[in-house]
Amino acid sequence: MSFPAPGGHQRVEIRILALEGPEVDPVELCARVRAICRDGPGEVVCDATALTAPTLGAVNAVARAALTARRLGVPFRVRASPALHALLDLVGLGQPLREPEQREPPGRVQEGVEPDDPAVG
Repeated sequence: MSFPAPGGHQRVEIRILALEGPEVDPVELCARVRAICRDGPGEVVCDATALTAPTLGAVNAVARAALTARRLGVPFRVRASPALHALLDLVGLGQPLREPEQREPPGRVQEGVEPDDPAVG
């Protein structure tokens, strides 16, 4: 029988997926993500801090890996070097893949209000 951790917090298994080398093969990376997700972790963290001079190929690989994990129902975060963060931001992927700051609530979708929308009340 399994019980929640003291204090009401549930334990979440986090698997770390480390990226090394200057080039990242998206097919191999997605295969690694699928293998990790088969074990049913609560979350996958992609440690890409070793990619100090990332390319758009690395961004492609990380984006595909994130999509693979999400299709399997496993949350995916990226721990990245400043250069990779800049590239992810440039292509519009920085926010969904970034790692939240300590005690920062996860991002929420904010709805836009159209000028013609009637007031709700």
